[in-house]
Amino acid sequence: MGLNVTKLLAELERMTGTELRRRYAEVFGEESRSGNRQWLIRRIAWRMQALEEGDLPERARQRALEIANDADLRVHAPAHGPVIGTISADRTATLSTGNSDRLPMPGSLLTREYKGRMIRVRVLPKGFEHEGEVYRSLSAIAKTVTGAHWNGNLFFGIGSPTKRTKAVPQ
Repeated sequence: MGLNVTKLLAELERMTGTELRRRYAEVFGEESRSGNRQWLIRRIAWRMQALEEGDLPERARQRALEIANDADLRVHAPAHGPVIGTISADRTATLSTGNSDRLPMPGSLLTREYKGRMIRVRVLPKGFEHEGEVYRSLSAIAKTVTGAHWNGNLFFGIGSPTKRTKAVPQ
């Protein structure tokens, strides 16, 4: 007797959040820490399939643990020292962009089309370069381009579901 996954998914989709959490507890033997419907549905379906068709063999589990224990995993990104950003041939300045996790890596190129014009911004370790000028923030560049106050992350589509900007590592 095989598990009908389509039927199982349809049954899970009809359940309320409370019913899904109760079903999760039955299948996993512990309470769910999440109330997200889609996550619960996927986890329950996965677990039921694993129970029906068999889980990983013990040998495969042991090998996976060996590989994981031998792996050198980086927990934090490497720190970058202070860098001087060039404003022009005769002037330099140290700029701070803060520690935003949303920003792409230094060296990335942000592009956005605005009123038929392609805006290109290079992410520097301490600032942003646009048309040979170094700016402290994306908001300053957005204001220069549009003449109006903009949230720089919003203007360049950083961290939003609709990515209007492409970050290209260089």
